[in-house]
Amino acid sequence: MNRRGEAAERFAERRRQEDAAPRLRDVVPDLVSCRIEITQGRSEAMTADIAHTRHVVVERAPALLVVACYESSCRDGGHDISSTLLRGLRERRRSIEGEETCHGTVGAGYCGRVLRFIAAAEYKTAT
Repeated sequence: MNRRGEAAERFAERRRQEDAAPRLRDVVPDLVSCRIEITQGRSEAMTADIAHTRHVVVERAPALLVVACYESSCRDGGHDISSTLLRGLRERRRSIEGEETCHGTVGAGYCGRVLRFIAAAEYKTAT
């Protein structure tokens, strides 16, 4: 299978996992909005190669957040930030920070790219 086919299969598998996961609104019913600032870079670098913001659509988002590794030659890698993010959301924290290392492979070696995130969450107020 060529690289595009492998990438498409990984994407399809990630989509199947997201579809099978519980919905975020059911896991954290008081959550109104969540924005995640994501940076990704090499483990030894102090600056990020990639930075972007993910706006979570709470009403339909899965309670599973796996971010693909941005290293184009990485195989079987990615960053699962679900447990750190969900723990913070269940604790109703407004700011949640975390870091996850990619455990994929690049050539014959370990990928090791590091993803860092800061999530900003808003919740329904108690009445």
